[in-house]
Amino acid sequence: MAEQRSITNSAREGSLDAPTRHPLDWKNPAFYEQASLDAELERVFHICHGCRRCVSLCHAFPTLFDLVDESSTMEVDGVAKSDYAKVVDQCYLCDLCYQTKCPYVPPHEWNVDFPHLMLRAKAKRHRDGETTLAAKVLSSTTAVGRLASIPVVVDVVNAANRAKPTRALLDKTLGVHPDARLPTYHADTARRRLGHLDGASAEFVPAGRTRGKVMLFATCYCNVSQPQVVEDLAAVLGHNGVAVELVAREVCCGMPKLELGDLDSVARYKEKNIPQLAAAARDGWDITAAIPSCVLMFKQELPLMFPDDADVQLVKRHMFDPFEYLWQRHQAGLLKIDFRNPLGKVAWHAPCHQRVQNIGPKTRDVLALVPGTEVTAIERCSGHDGTYGVKRKTYELSRKIAKPVEARIAQAAPDHFASDCPMAGAHLAHGLDDSPRAESPIGLLRHAYGI
Repeated sequence: MAEQRSITNSAREGSLDAPTRHPLDWKNPAFYEQASLDAELERVFHICHGCRRCVSLCHAFPTLFDLVDESSTMEVDGVAKSDYAKVVDQCYLCDLCYQTKCPYVPPHEWNVDFPHLMLRAKAKRHRDGETTLAAKVLSSTTAVGRLASIPVVVDVVNAANRAKPTRALLDKTLGVHPDARLPTYHADTARRRLGHLDGASAEFVPAGRTRGKVMLFATCYCNVSQPQVVEDLAAVLGHNGVAVELVAREVCCGMPKLELGDLDSVARYKEKNIPQLAAAARDGWDITAAIPSCVLMFKQELPLMFPDDADVQLVKRHMFDPFEYLWQRHQAGLLKIDFRNPLGKVAWHAPCHQRVQNIGPKTRDVLALVPGTEVTAIERCSGHDGTYGVKRKTYELSRKIAKPVEARIAQAAPDHFASDCPMAGAHLAHGLDDSPRAESPIGLLRHAYGI
């Protein structure tokens, strides 16, 4: 079954930390040809059907296997091509199948990249005008956040998001499940709180790949919904002698639009963000963000979409997960261990988009440095995954995916529960009736320092 390479993976890119992955050939007209797409979907689905290792990861694979098992031939050729969309709908691009399960990823001759094939199908559908207005609104996080965080407006929005009549309206107009937890908005955003940062005046000490100067990408979500997380990150970095500043101007990293298949919008966001971040990198700054999906966007997805863009590749080299950064400083003897407060038992959830960065459980490793702390690591999908966990069509499925994680948290009986992804943490805590409530690992570290 050594079929020719797919249009999704038409050129190669190497990595020291991950399997060889090919750039996304999204500017090639053949990328959007239905016959070519259907042929590649059938080829990959046939391989997946013969393997079935990924059945426990998400609902995309059970959907595929049910379609095959219920077909007249009990093979992929018995599945109607119109039903392929049912599989695509269940993929939220967590990337775990590619990074942790699939034995047929490049450089294997079968060349399977299931997530990027699903992305290709989403992009084809979006280009054909099949994306709903509701999906476009839900993925416009920068615009929604700016509007919702306006003083006075913010109180109205937060109250409305808790009111049953409003939730019924959101269900009818945007397809948001009435029981889904929605973010709380803050007028006192992270960018307003941290606008005073002046890292340029601080001393900095390089160590390993880190340069001792960090530019914070606030993210459209944390900026308006979790500003405390960004504030905690700045405090922890500063406590450890790292110079800190905010990116001068930013918009959404593009991950919500990527998950929609709206690659043209991703490119537009890239044109606004990358010049800012690349200039910072050239000026000696490293870059981090408090949400794994945003870090992954700059580390992986944009570099695969724009493999020949030198600025994109520069940003990739200087983008870090926060705890990846802190661990590198620790290895050089530069991380302070003057902890004042033990954390007790911590149930730590590792989000998918952090796991697929191939950095290891650095959050666990750093938290474990705190005396009187025991960390239970839970490496399984939360089921939130962007808008998947709030849409009426997928909310119940997201709760089903979350159940094993929630059971592990409850079994751990922790003093603290934390996830590096604020959205995943909130989704899991919601399923546990906020007992325990979700916290951020960086906030726990700040508490341990007593700063």
